[in-house]
Amino acid sequence: MEHSRPAPAPAPTPAPARPVGAVLLWAALALPALTADLIGLNEPRAPWQQLTGLLVLAASVALARRRPLLSFALTAGLGVATAPALFSVSYGPALGVLALLLGLRAPRARPAALCFAAVGAAGTARIVAVGVDPAPEFLVLTGTLLFGCVFPWLGGRYWRQSRALAEAGWLRAARLEDEQRHAEERARLRERARIAQDMHDSLGHELSLIALRAGALQVAPGLADGHRAAAADLRAAAADATDRLHRIIGVLREADEPVPLAPPGESVEQLVSRAAESGLPVTWEPSPPAPPEPGTVAERLLHRVVREALTNAVRHAPGAPVTVALTGHPYGSTVTVTNGPATGAGAASSGGSGLLGLRAAVTAVGGDFEAGPRGDGFRVRAYVPARQAPAPAGRPPAAPFAHARRRVALGLGAAAGAGVVLVGAAFGWYAYTETHSVLNPSAYAALRLGAPAADVTPVLPDRAVNDPPDERAPAPPEGATCRYYRASGELLVSVDHFRLCFDGTDRLVAKDVVPRAGPAGEGREEYEELSR
Repeated sequence: MEHSRPAPAPAPTPAPARPVGAVLLWAALALPALTADLIGLNEPRAPWQQLTGLLVLAASVALARRRPLLSFALTAGLGVATAPALFSVSYGPALGVLALLLGLRAPRARPAALCFAAVGAAGTARIVAVGVDPAPEFLVLTGTLLFGCVFPWLGGRYWRQSRALAEAGWLRAARLEDEQRHAEERARLRERARIAQDMHDSLGHELSLIALRAGALQVAPGLADGHRAAAADLRAAAADATDRLHRIIGVLREADEPVPLAPPGESVEQLVSRAAESGLPVTWEPSPPAPPEPGTVAERLLHRVVREALTNAVRHAPGAPVTVALTGHPYGSTVTVTNGPATGAGAASSGGSGLLGLRAAVTAVGGDFEAGPRGDGFRVRAYVPARQAPAPAGRPPAAPFAHARRRVALGLGAAAGAGVVLVGAAFGWYAYTETHSVLNPSAYAALRLGAPAADVTPVLPDRAVNDPPDERAPAPPEGATCRYYRASGELLVSVDHFRLCFDGTDRLVAKDVVPRAGPAGEGREEYEELSR
């Protein structure tokens, strides 16, 4: 036994895998932050900003297992500080991965929802404070928060629920196997108890009848004294055997014992006739309609009730007249066994459970059972329906896995619908702003240097470009304020821009064509004459 204890010793071996996994995760999340600036996907940042971002990512990865909410909050704060709209190539992948881990490891949904709301509020406040065009930036923030945070979080929660339900399913399967094994064992015990009960009821009844016949033989006239003494001994031995059988086998009775499946082999009337032939003063009083059909549950149960009542009458009220009345009903039958006062000394009650077992068996099939003193005697009354009432059909419970999948699917559907609406609104706003910032090339060509702003404004479009291509434009005149306008209304592609610069007296001092993104100088020739 002792050599089996060291089995858990290999458990510490997976421990080094966690730091290695954390380092690999940090390296994967830090790679976009290091390369985005180098390949021109982000504006160049100072080295201290990059180092701070790497340290925050390291802290987030370290906290991802034990404090997933704090880990996500740190990365979200870094993203908001880097880009007001939260859309950042450097930290966007880290935000999605940590949101997935948040859904996978955090048991509660409300703290995560509050964190998402706080990130949205912080991003909105920063857009209002430093944003150039708040409306589209807010839409970008909402879309990024939805598709980059909420969707991965919902995926993590779905994954967590699937794993929990799978584990619960295996535990339930193991529990069902144990219950089935225990049920089989209980079934064997109940079968043994049923056989013992049937032996007790039938043999006890037969022994009671033997004792009854021995008592009749004992008082028969003309019997020799030796035979009379032998009959007395036989009567006492039968009574003792009945009590011993009751004590030994009666302990195996169960209150909810079912009716024996084997037919008793005789009807209630035949049982009463046999008891009368044995010397029991019993009267049979049937009433129409006919008794239940032989072999049915009702007939076997009525036979059992009468047999137990007659056995008790012989044992506890010897010599008392007994009346057995059977009354038929359209939906069942009622049997009543009544005995008068005893004429001799009866056996003391041993506190058996025969009547209790009858009560449980009768009520189990929807019947009614009564047993108690009646005048100077005792009465047992039982109503047994012809057919056992079927158990009410309950509504099958919904499978927990299907319920969880439905709930997650509804969440994903709602988030997807909101995302489609937001993306559509963002694209609509983008199309509106881009098409309303187009300066007609002919109008641009008509502008002359030195013209006052009041003469230039009527030919300009409603809006200026919010994200001007400063990196491709020549250096503006000193002290001048420049505005950028699109040369065409094409969407989702790079186009040429016109730049107009005004001095402090609001006079046009420079007009330039800024070519679209591409090889140096490409696109400038077609507008060269317009700049003159």
